[in-house]
Amino acid sequence: MDENKPITYKEAGVDIDAGNHFVNLIKPLVKQTSRPEVLADIGGFGGLFSLNSNKYKRPTLVAATDGVGTKLKLAFMLDQHDSIGIDLVAMCVNDIIVQGAEPLFFLDYLATAKLSPEKAVEVVKGIVEGCKQANCALLGGETAEMPGMYSGGEYDLAGFSVGIVDNDKIIDGSSITKGDLIIGISSSGLHSNGFSLARRILIEKMQLDMASQPDGLDQTLGQALLTPTKIYVKSILNLIRDFNIKGIAHITGGGLLENIPRVLPQQCKAIIKRDSWEKPAVFELIREGGHIPEEEMYRTFNYGIGMALIVSPAEADDVIGRLAGLGEEACLIGEIAPADAPVVELV
Repeated sequence: MDENKPITYKEAGVDIDAGNHFVNLIKPLVKQTSRPEVLADIGGFGGLFSLNSNKYKRPTLVAATDGVGTKLKLAFMLDQHDSIGIDLVAMCVNDIIVQGAEPLFFLDYLATAKLSPEKAVEVVKGIVEGCKQANCALLGGETAEMPGMYSGGEYDLAGFSVGIVDNDKIIDGSSITKGDLIIGISSSGLHSNGFSLARRILIEKMQLDMASQPDGLDQTLGQALLTPTKIYVKSILNLIRDFNIKGIAHITGGGLLENIPRVLPQQCKAIIKRDSWEKPAVFELIREGGHIPEEEMYRTFNYGIGMALIVSPAEADDVIGRLAGLGEEACLIGEIAPADAPVVELV
């Protein structure tokens, strides 16, 4: 080896040409998410978004950031990368919508040891689809090649979204009171939480084949686990236009037990009726395979409920009916009772 031979960036593991090729490949995809407020194509140092604040008396920006977590391990295992981007968008915009905010734009960050433009395009296709479902613009992003940081063929994803809501219409749970009812909107599966436990049980302990179809599932196990997180933006924007939704909890890490208390006033607790909805088969497969205590299931997974809405008894039936018309499965799962501290009680 010639110690005096110049070493290029590409030889060190970073291919600038591959990065440029990737940007050119995704430009037509990104344009599919454009909104009138977007002022420039991707490729600049920052995304430009003209905020139309005239429709708001006191415009308030709401921001959220998240990743996909170890669900990525399943994408690597199955070499399926076209839906994981939906999960990335969902985890951010679902956090924004619970406060009544309309998502405006989204930015992503993809880091990998060696960029595969073709694989990265598949990831971006999912991000684009997620943005279309949430009606927000993919305003920009960052792709980083970092040799030595990741195993071959693996990558990590992160993203954030910004939304807007009129200050007077922020949903913060402050008006929740005893007697209010809790409506659960069904999830599409595990969404993007609990995968460390799911993988430990299904893959390491039970050694199940991802191409198999265990009893109760209507698809392969791999397909069930990689089902993308449901995006609730359009349905909830429709609801808050016509109903007084007092509180909304996105059921993510921590499950029903940890997320519902985040929107409750100090003097209230949520009483959740365990048998008020049917638990999807994939959760029961995990529970039985790992002999998991029921409370651990409620604390780790969404257990079939992706969003919890708190409304007055007078509006509950109409809200459920509207959700059905919007293609959502929803039902009453509990009620609000007086308490010394905001907690969830399972009955």
